[in-house]
Amino acid sequence: MIEIQQFTFGPLQENTYLLINGKRECIIIDPGCYFQDERKELLQYIQTEQLNVTRLLNTHCHFDHIFGNKLVSETYQVKPEFHEKEQVVMDNSQAVGSMYNLPFDPSPMPGRYIVEGEKIAFGGHELDVLFTPGHSPGSISFYCADQHFVVGGDVLFYQSIGRTDLPGGNHTTLLNSIREKLFVLPDETRVFPGHGPATTIGFEKKYNPFLI
Repeated sequence: MIEIQQFTFGPLQENTYLLINGKRECIIIDPGCYFQDERKELLQYIQTEQLNVTRLLNTHCHFDHIFGNKLVSETYQVKPEFHEKEQVVMDNSQAVGSMYNLPFDPSPMPGRYIVEGEKIAFGGHELDVLFTPGHSPGSISFYCADQHFVVGGDVLFYQSIGRTDLPGGNHTTLLNSIREKLFVLPDETRVFPGHGPATTIGFEKKYNPFLI
């Protein structure tokens, strides 16, 4: 059984996720901790729960999703992993952060690139990597079929979708990603997005005004 622990961090209220298995191994997805108290909160939770951080995954590399990459990488000796098409996004992230008056420590270079269709083993479970671009050029989602959930970054939100007006974004591509990669999942699949509350595939198919 995978436990999902969510933190909402930073000026942009980004959702950071910890996936925890029965062996107390932990995958961190999109660490967005920006302020010092947020960084302490994340580290304290991991220490208190006696978690062994095994991987650092990024759904995409917009600055609000990688604020904590350096902290996590150096503290737990794990390198970020993301899709190759997000490298240019990461390379530009500090400049974008400065435009928003949000300077931050640069993310380390990736330990490897994640490829579409690969399966990430996690204890007795697997996360399927879905390629879901549109919000950013290399956005990926992590789908756990046996527990019916997907961590999707800024692709699909509760009654909304990710913005597509940033460099590398494309509205048509995003809608296609949602319809072809996410809406084919079972209706009961829980969606854990990069911002805002969780939802389900079935609810969004029926009520999302961008996709009806």
